[in-house]
Amino acid sequence: MLRRQDVGHRVVVRRIVGVSADRPLFSDALGELVDLTETDLTIATSQGTLRVPLREVHRAKRVPAARRPPARDVIALELAANDAWPAPVQGRLGGWILRAAENWTGRANSALAVGDPDRTLEAAIDAVLSWYADRGQQALVNAPMPLAAPVNSALDERGWTARPLTLVQTASLATVLAQARVQSQDRADLPPVALAHAPSDDWFAMVADHKGTLPRSARSILTGVPESVFAEVRDAGGGLLAVARGTVTGPDRWHGVSLVQTAPTARRTGLAGHVVRAMAQWAAGRGSTRAYLQVEERNAAAVALYGKMGFSTHHTYLTREAPRS
Repeated sequence: MLRRQDVGHRVVVRRIVGVSADRPLFSDALGELVDLTETDLTIATSQGTLRVPLREVHRAKRVPAARRPPARDVIALELAANDAWPAPVQGRLGGWILRAAENWTGRANSALAVGDPDRTLEAAIDAVLSWYADRGQQALVNAPMPLAAPVNSALDERGWTARPLTLVQTASLATVLAQARVQSQDRADLPPVALAHAPSDDWFAMVADHKGTLPRSARSILTGVPESVFAEVRDAGGGLLAVARGTVTGPDRWHGVSLVQTAPTARRTGLAGHVVRAMAQWAAGRGSTRAYLQVEERNAAAVALYGKMGFSTHHTYLTREAPRS
């Protein structure tokens, strides 16, 4: 059977799914172990997240990992993403980055556990708890997997819980542009995408409808990247139909795609791909060749949409929450 230290690794699970002629029927599942409790295990497979009661598990074991990016590439992308979502309050714990932004989004209010914290894991976790306690916030840790598997194991031992798995997906800009071109053929009906260096008031309003009230820290994050662009699509009457935000950060010139949103009445009309393509063209003009985005694994519709644009999973991360006192 599996153990807590297997969380974050690739596993195969054979489970009992029924009985025929007094003999058990089995089904195998292959994926990344994202949670293991006293009663269930959860794995992220290519078809989605699967939760399996332990009573149904016949056999389970860790298997060799699929080809993964080197640790240095995961760290470089995570640092580029941090630059694209810059928390106004940041601190250092060795290589870890401590971030606070009035509790607006987990990304901007968690310790990014990449690199060496320059102390034991137990001491690092204690320091994270202390840093957030000083700011009156619940401590969170952003743990890329499987890079931070030891961190996840240590947090498990201390009773930290996990938010839903997040996929960090990447694509070459050439692929994004090619796929968007195919999907937008014969779509002369789509309104133009306007790109601005600053967001409008109703751009902020559409984001707030999805992300909740925007505190001052949120506006600082959204406008705090030197190379950023804000996309808008409006109807003939000037009503806002779709928005998105794009950035270019890091030594590798990563193009970050975020906050792709459409008005309820304009969904499933091709506007998401329309704005992503426009931002990809903007980023390519600034020397970027690769794009990334972050999406919850359970958001099947968004994952499918981005897959059609050429995005695939580079790595994953879990946002871990400290026990409430």
